[in-house]
Amino acid sequence: MTSADQSTPTQPPAKRARRADAERNRAAIIEAAGVVFAERGGTVDVREIARRSGVGMGTLYRHFPTKDDLLATVLEREFTCWLTTAHQAAEATEDPWEALTGFFEQTLTHQARNRAMVESYAATGAPSRACAQYRDAFIDELRTRCLNAGLLRAGVTTADLVLLSTSLSQIVQATDDSHPGQWRRLLRISLDGLRARNTEPLPESGPEPESVRHVGASAND
Repeated sequence: MTSADQSTPTQPPAKRARRADAERNRAAIIEAAGVVFAERGGTVDVREIARRSGVGMGTLYRHFPTKDDLLATVLEREFTCWLTTAHQAAEATEDPWEALTGFFEQTLTHQARNRAMVESYAATGAPSRACAQYRDAFIDELRTRCLNAGLLRAGVTTADLVLLSTSLSQIVQATDDSHPGQWRRLLRISLDGLRARNTEPLPESGPEPESVRHVGASAND
């Protein structure tokens, strides 16, 4: 028996082709779903996603048995991509206040184009617990930079900034059709209230969200 006869059999070409087709279909579904969910929100009919992705309903359901499965996959991808971009921009910005304000600008600009993301923000704070923890740790980093530089109002917590981001995202969607860009005015007003020159004590805050408590616990480890 030759060495060629003893070699491990290769995967049949037909099987490799089927796997490649499946991967292409999955990628097409996710890409189309990202566009459709951004345009119409999470209540859209998945038949529209199948149509835009060029696959049949059977193929869509083989990859994503429920619409919630597909929505979670798309939102986690979008959320992670957005936060990664925001984090890179903040790290490249030397001025702590500009880094904080740039985060809010970038966040709301992104959410103005993504209805499903805003819905997720309002309903659960983030697509998943891991996403929420990633976001809150980043916001805590921005807050700490501003606080250490003497630029942030005393008493402002990470939870305050998370909730401010959430509430402003609702304004983005509520005013986008009737008053596009109105959120920029309200963002400027809100950020002005965060400046250190405002010395009046803030009202007592409520309990922090679980994801924010996790950030605090990690920082103390």
